[in-house]
Amino acid sequence: MFEQLTQLAQQYRNEAVVKNNAIPNEQNDAVISEASSSIFVGLKEIVSQGGVDQLAGLFQGNNAQNSSNPVVQKLTEQLTGSLGEKFGLNNEIASGVASSLIPQILGSLVNKAKDPNESSFQITDIIAAVSGNSGQNSGIMDTISKYGGQFGLDQNTDGKVDINDAMDAVKKNSDGIGGLLGKLFGK
Repeated sequence: MFEQLTQLAQQYRNEAVVKNNAIPNEQNDAVISEASSSIFVGLKEIVSQGGVDQLAGLFQGNNAQNSSNPVVQKLTEQLTGSLGEKFGLNNEIASGVASSLIPQILGSLVNKAKDPNESSFQITDIIAAVSGNSGQNSGIMDTISKYGGQFGLDQNTDGKVDINDAMDAVKKNSDGIGGLLGKLFGK
């Protein structure tokens, strides 16, 4: 997942990093790498500290791009500190870079994970990567399932959102699985 985050970060580097006169050109790649690393480590930390609800909440609507979202705020603060410490950027510049990059990268990551036509980013892969393939995977999926139930995705009313609900949705709805997933992820 780190490589995928770095690829996403590369897409948003021009405005925040390359065109930023406070960042020497020879440090551009290192700053982008630091942003990717900060997101990956930060998400793992959030999960390890029991922030499963926060992580699951990123996948709803446009929460990943919302600068007031607690996950976005935490990752932005971490990257700000890291840029100041590792690259000697003053707090204002480091904060500006982090505030620009974090919401864009997270938003892109979540949008790609929600896109049924995008095979390189899967929600389950993201969850496995940030939870370290631990038992927390099921906790995160349970949380997503809980949110799914609140949005009427429990098609067979068994109290959980799972593959059986997807199959029922395909049978019941003309929207099929795409519509079901769209409801779950706010599209």
